[in-house]
Amino acid sequence: MQSASVELARGALDAAPDAMIIIDEAGIVRFANRQVTALFGYAHDDIVGQSVERLMPSRYRDRHVAHRQGYIAAQRLRPMGQGLALFGQRQDGSEFPVEISLSPIENSQQVLVAAAIRDVTERRRVENELRIAREASEHARRVADQLREVADQHRELADQAREEADRANRAKSRFLAMASHDLRQPLQTLALLNGSLRRMSGNADVAQALSQQEQAISTMSRLLNALLDISKLESGAIKPQPADFKVAVLFEQLRSEFAGIATSKGLELQVQSSEETIHSDASLVQQILNNLVSNAIKYTREGRVQLRSLRQNGSIRIDVVDTGIGIPAEQLAYIYDEFYQVGVPANTSRDGYGLGLSIVRRLVNLLDLRLQVSSRVGKGSTFSLMLPLGGMSSSKAGPQPVPTPVSAASSAKPRVILVEDDPGVRDATRMLLSVEGYRVAAVASLDEAVRNAQEQGAPDLLITDYHLREGELGTQVIAALRKSVGADLRSVLITGDTSAAIRQLCDDPHLRIASKPINAEELLALLAALLAS
Repeated sequence: MQSASVELARGALDAAPDAMIIIDEAGIVRFANRQVTALFGYAHDDIVGQSVERLMPSRYRDRHVAHRQGYIAAQRLRPMGQGLALFGQRQDGSEFPVEISLSPIENSQQVLVAAAIRDVTERRRVENELRIAREASEHARRVADQLREVADQHRELADQAREEADRANRAKSRFLAMASHDLRQPLQTLALLNGSLRRMSGNADVAQALSQQEQAISTMSRLLNALLDISKLESGAIKPQPADFKVAVLFEQLRSEFAGIATSKGLELQVQSSEETIHSDASLVQQILNNLVSNAIKYTREGRVQLRSLRQNGSIRIDVVDTGIGIPAEQLAYIYDEFYQVGVPANTSRDGYGLGLSIVRRLVNLLDLRLQVSSRVGKGSTFSLMLPLGGMSSSKAGPQPVPTPVSAASSAKPRVILVEDDPGVRDATRMLLSVEGYRVAAVASLDEAVRNAQEQGAPDLLITDYHLREGELGTQVIAALRKSVGADLRSVLITGDTSAAIRQLCDDPHLRIASKPINAEELLALLAALLAS
């Protein structure tokens, strides 16, 4: 019966999932189940009768003897998994982590201890992966928090940068508006004084000097206008105002402006009629074509300059064609650079300053258009501007053609109220008009203009600067005088402002807008045309 119980106990130990050994007080293995062989690689007979230290790495053996002896002296149950870093060693010398539980066995003859040994390699691997995953997750959380902080800082900096940029742009706009007015004022004064002197002097030498002075003033005016245009485009001060307008109206404006210039060079300006409608900013498209036609005339010595339009793939293509000197292929990449002129060496006399095409490029980009160029040296060039097709809207959205100047009868020169806050420009304009025979009342403000009209009667013409002192605008002067003397008062608004607010005034049939600096001949022709309209 006892033998059967022993066999039953041995069978139960062999069936246990963990390796099981029983050692005596000297540390000799007295029993080892089948899992010991599977775990450590030793045959059963190679384990039983051997020191238990054989199953552990050599670096632990000396210390283990002391631990074993201490346990024998104070036996107690020690469950598996108490967090100790324990290792076993297989017969081939390889090591693996283990957990061990110890249980004293009651025996009156000798001290025995049962040890259950479990391989925890896989569990440690999983635990290590979980630890790494937790650490990675925690690291990711910290990084995410840091990124959120950085993103918040970047958003704050971006908001500050936008605010600074908005302030800078507003400052630029204010500066350019002021510069457009103030920088043109001296040139305006010079241009008008030049016109007055040419009318008052009969000396041939003086007339020649004044003519050369006029050319210099004209050159300065063109350069200033180009530089201010570039500055406005760079600063974002110009905002497109797209609308439908007729190609024919645009072409008529260009014909009126350039026909005389072309004829003076012995060139033919051909403008083909068109009934197409474009959808874009009429004034800015006109500025593009002004520069292209001006360049075509400048670089054409003989032959013609042609302006034509045709419908192409749902768009309108406007061509400016010339029979000029042409552009070498290697120079095409540079023609839009500032101050670059085809065939003009550095430090030589220039006809212009090479800013026209630079302005064109900026305007084309601003309006999201396409501009193509083809050229042959000695044969001429073609600039093609692609524009979106418009609807059937009225042509009044487009630029207004300039009326043909009509001379007013010198015996019936009208009375003019001139409103200009700059004393130099006011005196120069008054002098020019007086020399021409106009009766002029020159004042500096809206109140003075209204008071003069009430005291002296309604004027035949009103000429006013756009930007006046104390924030007054020329449009306010026009509105106040028309309210006082009649809604059909013919008026001229002189300005260096190119904003949308100015462009929208073109619908007024009794108003003409003159850009600073305007020379004497242009101003007088404008007045005569307005009186004759």
